Amino acid sequence: MEPFVVSARKYRPQTFKDVVGQQAITNTLLNAIDNNHLAQALLFCGPRGVGKTTCARILAKKINQEGAVHTDEDFAFNIFELDAASNNSVDDIRNLIDQVRIPPQVGKYKVYIIDEVHMLSQSAFNAFLKTLEEPPKHAIFILATTEKHKIIPTILSRCQIFDFKRITVKDAANYLKYIAENQGIKADDDALHIIAQKADGAMRDALSIFDRVVSFSGKSLTRKAVTENLNVLDYDTYFSTTDLILSNNIPALLTLFNTTLSQGFEGHHFIAGLASHFRDLMVCLHQDTISLLEVGEEAKKKYLEQSKKTSSSFLLKAISLANDCDLKYKTSKNQRLLVELTLMQLASISYDGEKKNPESVALQNQTIGFIAPASFYKGDNAPTRVAPVIKTPVLTEVAEPKFETPSAPSMEIVPSTPEIHTVVTETPVEHPTIEIPNKEEELLVAPITESKAVEVTPVMEPAKKINIQIPSKRVSGLSLSSLQAKKEHEQQKRDGKKDEEQLPTEPFTEEEMQRHWADFVQILDDKGRKILASNLHSDVPKLKEGMYLCIQLPNDTMKKEVEREQYDLMEYLKEKLNNHSIQLNITVNEETAKKYAFTPEEKYQKLREKNPAIDLLRKEFDLDL
Repeated sequence: MEPFVVSARKYRPQTFKDVVGQQAITNTLLNAIDNNHLAQALLFCGPRGVGKTTCARILAKKINQEGAVHTDEDFAFNIFELDAASNNSVDDIRNLIDQVRIPPQVGKYKVYIIDEVHMLSQSAFNAFLKTLEEPPKHAIFILATTEKHKIIPTILSRCQIFDFKRITVKDAANYLKYIAENQGIKADDDALHIIAQKADGAMRDALSIFDRVVSFSGKSLTRKAVTENLNVLDYDTYFSTTDLILSNNIPALLTLFNTTLSQGFEGHHFIAGLASHFRDLMVCLHQDTISLLEVGEEAKKKYLEQSKKTSSSFLLKAISLANDCDLKYKTSKNQRLLVELTLMQLASISYDGEKKNPESVALQNQTIGFIAPASFYKGDNAPTRVAPVIKTPVLTEVAEPKFETPSAPSMEIVPSTPEIHTVVTETPVEHPTIEIPNKEEELLVAPITESKAVEVTPVMEPAKKINIQIPSKRVSGLSLSSLQAKKEHEQQKRDGKKDEEQLPTEPFTEEEMQRHWADFVQILDDKGRKILASNLHSDVPKLKEGMYLCIQLPNDTMKKEVEREQYDLMEYLKEKLNNHSIQLNITVNEETAKKYAFTPEEKYQKLREKNPAIDLLRKEFDLDL
């Protein structure tokens, strides 16, 4: 039985042409060798499994083949590989420097490949600086690392840097297909694409996954076998999920999610894959972005077919919801409920249900009290404005008549009971307001209290423009606009014009003023306005010069409160005292604040001033405040 060699070693590239997905770097190295422009210190950096060490070995072999007798010789004696992860001390670097001085026995160059160079210690880097900057002519250093940011700048400045990129899904799938054909394995394109996606840009990982799946499924590599072995969700699950979302089928959607969880998949994995599925549908909407879809041909047809059922607005909203769930998943205490809520929100994006237009709801059961003027119509359809005919039956006869709703073009009002006898009067009658009702309601006319039947003959009048403003929606009583309107209304009341005749200014006594003042305070207290009542009750007003009501308050805050509400107070006093010339004068005297006791100590001092025996009581019974 021959020993098994993993594909990552068996199919390791031997020439630059075999390297997958790094054409820019391999072409640069080939041109540098051909033109003799090869630097003596190279740094290969990039993700794992993209070909850094492979390219270093190919380069070391390639530069020694120039002028060699046997082109297939590997020149193993000229290539030295050092693992910096386990040889990272200063002594290891010093041993390397000692070896560099010895010229090669065969070939032209000695190549030193230092893998995982970022693992070297700070002192080892410093010991390596001089040799790296000025190596012997026969020595070339190739450094390889996955973490370029950990290398000190003095090393970076001495090297020619090559950044290796991740291998694309397409390149990895093509190389896997080549290997499968060499091994006689029948593999589906979709299965190879899933392996390439799982490898996340690393060719070595893709080959390792390929070997594992081949061991599971044998000579036939199917998409189902790959998904089962790799424990990944098949994209058919996401196609079914999207169809249920588009059909707003929430029960079936939750059942599908429960089935997915029962298969051992996590909710986080499900929602992240669903977001990627929506992204793939999005790139299918435009012809220029279809190339961004990294799937097989059969899967691409399914994506294109399902993308036609969606819209860009739906997919944008769906991606936003799925991505938001992905971000909140780890911090959520009920992760399953979070995913289920997201699925219900996704299924409700295109579902209107019984939603109503808020403006139609706001105007429901509202009448519009106006008649469309003639200026609303154009051309020959403009009706002639006529005064409405009002007919009132005699009380001894039948009940009040009903009127038909006037039609828009003619605006005529025709009575339904023409038998009622009427008399024509010359008394001018105001035009009543006619309300246009909703839907099937009848046209109602304001009731007339006269007992005589009255008929107003039609009077031809020129049409007048009427400025009608109809609110489009309801306004909350707590909105800024309503508060502003209320404030303006109060200001208009305060600044309203007085009658031209002289207002009364009858004399009054201080006792009368104080009595009405106390009555107003009591009214405020009954209404629940305790703070304002307390402020007005804090001092007894005094009358000066027969018209000034003077009051002292202990602080500015109380003064501002009283000034803000003084209009109602003064209107009340002017009416009760029958004197409209009185004015309120408020002053602040901070000494009056001492009269008020707020803390327990202050209250105790006030009580002790009124009754010194309280202090004796406290000492006798050893009481605390």
